[in-house]
Amino acid sequence: MTTTAADLIGLFPPGSRPDTDGTLMVGGCRLDAIAEEFGTPAIVVNEDALRRRARDYLAAFRGRWPRSDVAFASKSFPCTAVQRVMAEEGLHLDVAGGGEILTALKAGADPARLVLHGNAKTDEELEIAVGHGVGLVVIDNFDDIDRLERIVGAGRRQACLVRVIPGVEAATHASQATGHAASKFGLSPEDARAAIARIEAGSRLRLDGVHTHVGSQLLNVDQLAAAVEPIARLGTFEVYDLGGGLGARYTYDEHPPGLDEYADAMTTQARALLPSGSRIIVEPGRSMVAASACTLYRVTTVKRGVVTHVAVDGGMGDNLEVSLTGQRFEATIVNRVGGGEPVSVVGRHCESGDQLVDGVALRDPVVGDLLAVPVTGAYCYTMSNQYNGARRVPVVFTCDGDARLVVRRDTWDDLLVRDVD
Repeated sequence: MTTTAADLIGLFPPGSRPDTDGTLMVGGCRLDAIAEEFGTPAIVVNEDALRRRARDYLAAFRGRWPRSDVAFASKSFPCTAVQRVMAEEGLHLDVAGGGEILTALKAGADPARLVLHGNAKTDEELEIAVGHGVGLVVIDNFDDIDRLERIVGAGRRQACLVRVIPGVEAATHASQATGHAASKFGLSPEDARAAIARIEAGSRLRLDGVHTHVGSQLLNVDQLAAAVEPIARLGTFEVYDLGGGLGARYTYDEHPPGLDEYADAMTTQARALLPSGSRIIVEPGRSMVAASACTLYRVTTVKRGVVTHVAVDGGMGDNLEVSLTGQRFEATIVNRVGGGEPVSVVGRHCESGDQLVDGVALRDPVVGDLLAVPVTGAYCYTMSNQYNGARRVPVVFTCDGDARLVVRRDTWDDLLVRDVD
């Protein structure tokens, strides 16, 4: 399809625009100035866009179901600064494991507003959760019950939800589907009933309700809403956690449902199937943060041949989404937005699979150019790594023309700091 500079800019964080000389700006900051100050690669986040998305999510659900809460799925961008924004905007935090509990607490989140997930929680993680007063622990298996009953002290009760496999086959990458019958997450409805009965018969745990999740990067709200019926069949509870999974728009060809369409679908099902006075929770991650960020790179090599390879100074060390899930991204030269001939943008790592974007149009790329990839706010920071001795990249918040570092780049010493010999 034919695309314009406006089409491409539309994939960048809301409010992005070219400066008078055509150089792309995010959050009122020129991307070339950010590269000059903070280096490349770097993840650039429009803080205002992040905050507005959080407010929009709360308004969309509370306007349709007053007793609803939005719990940001921290795993999508577990940066303390991002968790702090979500907590400040009134969201709960979905945390997966001890590390995300601790970063959430550092971010100033109220532990009572944390929801702990995990299919293989350790004693240590549950001790951290109970010790800090985490509000809800999601029971994923009977071993969770065993551990919690041992860890929770006499005279105390830990509130929990039982995770139920909804039996929904999601149209997404296999690694992102969590609601099918063979999923490693949650309990079958039959086992969930047994877990519920056991919790209700005990004295250390308090059953607040049930939880379900279909998958990630879903572009069909009907599949998301289909998970409500299986948990409704389990009985009447105070809380029904409907999970997350709404997809984000990565490319020109993708058109995920909007927030209002998603909220309508979920609350319509809730009104039809759940008790009117119950509390519902949704757990957006990707759809909350993906569009708020882009990643900035420097072109290091242009190799022309059968295919023109444009190599940059990052790659699968800061964006594993392409290699793991085949996710398509777009890209542009920062001061020549849109247009050009198709090239393959590749990374610096010693893997043929280290390809960021294949067949993307770039206008006259040369060594030294700045290249920006939009929609990198979800799971890129999460899965950043030190492959080939790469230094993990910084995160820069922009807002109203000001840029500030919220996560520094690894130093060379950071690559050695854990060595003991």
